[in-house]
Amino acid sequence: MKKGSILTLDIEKFADRGKSLTRLDGYVIFVPGAVPGDRVKARVFRKRKKFAEAALLKVIEPSPLRTEAKCSYFGTCGGCKWQHVTYEAQLDAKTQSVKESFEHAGGRSDVTVHPALGADDTFYYRNKMEFSFSAGRWLTPAEIKSGEDFNTSFALGLHVPGNFAKVLDLHECHLQSEWSASFVNAMRAYSLERDWKAWHPRKHTGFLRHLVIRQATHTEEVMVNLVTSHYDEERMQELAAWIQETAPGVTTFINTINSGVAQTAFGEEMHVVFGPGVIHDRIGDHTFEIASNAFFQTNTRQAETLYRVAAEYANFTPDDLVYDLYCGAGTISLYVAPNVKHVVGVELVEEAVQNARRNAEANGISNVTFETGDMMKLFNDDFIAKHGKPDVLIVDPPRAGLHPKVVRQIGELAPERFVYVSCNPQSQAKDLSYLTDQFEVVQVQPVDLFPHTHHIESVAQLKLRT
Repeated sequence: MKKGSILTLDIEKFADRGKSLTRLDGYVIFVPGAVPGDRVKARVFRKRKKFAEAALLKVIEPSPLRTEAKCSYFGTCGGCKWQHVTYEAQLDAKTQSVKESFEHAGGRSDVTVHPALGADDTFYYRNKMEFSFSAGRWLTPAEIKSGEDFNTSFALGLHVPGNFAKVLDLHECHLQSEWSASFVNAMRAYSLERDWKAWHPRKHTGFLRHLVIRQATHTEEVMVNLVTSHYDEERMQELAAWIQETAPGVTTFINTINSGVAQTAFGEEMHVVFGPGVIHDRIGDHTFEIASNAFFQTNTRQAETLYRVAAEYANFTPDDLVYDLYCGAGTISLYVAPNVKHVVGVELVEEAVQNARRNAEANGISNVTFETGDMMKLFNDDFIAKHGKPDVLIVDPPRAGLHPKVVRQIGELAPERFVYVSCNPQSQAKDLSYLTDQFEVVQVQPVDLFPHTHHIESVAQLKLRT
């Protein structure tokens, strides 16, 4: 086998990051886009000592796990890489990925991993979508084949996987809502009519950068956040009048300014053009204020499932002192507060902590304390002396997991009960492998917040060894 070889392969299983895997005489070959049970024809485009990668050319015999993709952009857009896989098979694959994370990254084959809890809504489940403008439009194979003459100097949609400069000009998307997709199309037409220029990621010119839409799941509040390279009050007032006339459901409109080169929807200043500048949504019995730059679980209904599992695994008692590390805007802290004596939340981002305090006040919850600081520096003996030794520890860190210093501190702290919520089971399993002497992993529950992607949330229940 060499680079460029065309092979006939029988696909065995899903692998890391949603790829599919097979073996040829024991040699591993990854085939993105293939499904376990497929017989395919594929061309090798990368060859390494231990593995190769091959591009799918043709499905010779389709797997029974295949289904028809809903979106016409599937296969080119990177938003939903598993639309062609039945949802039951997706859940099975995600459960298996968590098991394999604990086996390979955590060195544990004896951990009880329950079947992933699936979502009732597998489409239109996101409460936030971030669309990009670009002066470089990427054409789909179907668009190229059509022979039409397309304007490639303007696009509004999602980035092509692995290409920071090129954006698919999306006219449909099934992730957020039908209203969201129609607003994107209207915003594109509005911008083109007025010749507003899209951002050029290489030349660093243009006005329009991102369109961020937040839709509350349990209220009727909608936020539109337009990210531009500079502030133009006349344009914003004109756009605000248009939004209020054509999309009266929008309750607040924000203009964020990002004059830097980084491709991000955050910026150095923010202008509230109309409305309160925030929206509100509910998780459980509590209402949360959501600012334009605040973190909030993007699947509200499944976040409720995630937090319910975390609360069950914590086995709270009314006298418990709880630490909630990486607490963000306090969603988990406030969710569990009615069941315990006191919750101490810790978060690096000051704006999120301020948001958490306002959320606590708005919900009439007084048995919470929120602290701002770097976990590596703040979470120490002085912090514990100030707040007390917790009965329950909950952590929900970023994808990279816990810093080794924090892992060591958890081991020394030795809380009776420990719940680890993670969006990356591999880093979760690796972190917990360093705490094997102190804690027993009782069980792990995957929760699917992201249908049609390989991403999975994972909740691990641990108890202190006696």
